[in-house]
Amino acid sequence: MRFAFGKIRSKAVAGVGSVLAVCSAGLYGAFDALPKPPPAQFTPGSPLDAGQWRVVPRKAWLGTGKVYGVPIRDDQMALVLEADLMNRTQASSNDYSELFQLDPPAGAGVGKLMVVATRDPQAAPYLHPGLNERVAFIWAMPRSAALASPLVLGVQAKTFKPIDNLYGTPGWYNPRRIGRVALPLAAPVRGPA
Repeated sequence: MRFAFGKIRSKAVAGVGSVLAVCSAGLYGAFDALPKPPPAQFTPGSPLDAGQWRVVPRKAWLGTGKVYGVPIRDDQMALVLEADLMNRTQASSNDYSELFQLDPPAGAGVGKLMVVATRDPQAAPYLHPGLNERVAFIWAMPRSAALASPLVLGVQAKTFKPIDNLYGTPGWYNPRRIGRVALPLAAPVRGPA
């Protein structure tokens, strides 16, 4: 009798657990089906808070030749986004390569992103806390790539965690898209060397 009762009780507990699992999956599915708010729209020239960076997108243009010290092949053009960045942390950093997300044109092979300081061209400069610095985000792509104007870029931010789960140290983690910015795209020019 005791054995049978224990067997029934464990089956009942397993049944309740299964019902709870199905219900929670249904709830997650229902919440996922809710309409999501539209992404935030940022305007060029206006500051925006992107976690560890204060960002002011300035202008977007197409360039050929050498652009801020970055050589562009003859069969390519450079898509250049100039932005002012201010490091809001307490240490110098060059962790800004994921700030802007480019959706490349269909069929266009986009090269590796280069970030260069505009006043003293150097690749991936460390930006110091509290100082504004204008940088150029440069993507090389084929001259045949069809880019729409305005150029729409996703803006991404990270969240500060005082204690990381893995190492127990502070840092900026969990990149997420916080909105997008649309900039008029200037016609191709020979870039500043």
